[in-house]
Amino acid sequence: MRRAKISVIGAGNVGATCAHWAAAKELGDVVLLDIPDKEGVAKGKALDLSCCGPMERFDANIHGTADYADTAGSDVVIVTAGLPRKPGMSRDDLIGTNVKIVRSVTEQVAKHSPDSIMILVSNPLDAMVYTAWKSSGFPTSQIVGQAGCLDVARYRAFLAMKLGCSVEDISALLLGGHGDDMVPLPRYTSVHGIPVSQLLSEAEITECVNRAKVGGGEIVKLMGTSAYYAPASGSVQMAESIIKDKKRILPCAAFCDSEYGVGGYFVGVPCILGSAGVEKVIEIDLDETERALMDESISHVKDLVGTVTEMFPDLA
Repeated sequence: MRRAKISVIGAGNVGATCAHWAAAKELGDVVLLDIPDKEGVAKGKALDLSCCGPMERFDANIHGTADYADTAGSDVVIVTAGLPRKPGMSRDDLIGTNVKIVRSVTEQVAKHSPDSIMILVSNPLDAMVYTAWKSSGFPTSQIVGQAGCLDVARYRAFLAMKLGCSVEDISALLLGGHGDDMVPLPRYTSVHGIPVSQLLSEAEITECVNRAKVGGGEIVKLMGTSAYYAPASGSVQMAESIIKDKKRILPCAAFCDSEYGVGGYFVGVPCILGSAGVEKVIEIDLDETERALMDESISHVKDLVGTVTEMFPDLA
């Protein structure tokens, strides 16, 4: 039986941790790719991870490279490449730089793995998912962004801390963009079936939501760099559902047209992930407050994409 093949583009903290989680879960063989200047880093991390197999009891061929030909025939490609926002860098500066990087990456992915499902992690996410779609020429079902899995995981973790219970018993959902654009849905949050509103006050729930919104910034302040364990875990959670055709319902940046009245953009929504990629976007009922927050989040996505198309008219 053929093993699945997962390629991770970018051998930095997030990319290397994606390779780690994917190998440890035995999802398939893993290719870790970076630019030629960092080929040694990709090869070194791949070799180091390979040496964990005998101890952690996983079988996976892990290969580091700078040659996209080594990624050919990938089932899933996780794109983490891109620069983080640095002090003094404007949003437009970040978009301009990362669009060029993601465009180059996705063109190569489309060339070597035209049937793959691409999971985007690069920031600003909503702009990068759009860029990957336009650059690759892939159907929208083969393009999806990771942010919702991370945000929901943070939300669940903070609720568990507040409640003093297992994170496994908390089920939650968030919509919209990453961070400040997140649309909290306490009505759809429960603890082993018990509505969270029966266990925590509105103020306590809001505190957990707000902490989830700034969770990435909290980590940056603590250690001086962006989070990588949880973003990688969220990406591999999505990859696992695709590779194993689990058809899990996960919050992802998926293409929505009539859904939620989006009108043709990638936004954070619950969707079914299976072997065909995004197999269905699930629409849920929103009350007036939730709808207003979702509309605001969608408007910010449109602004981001507008910046991309102004800077790169050929991506319109």
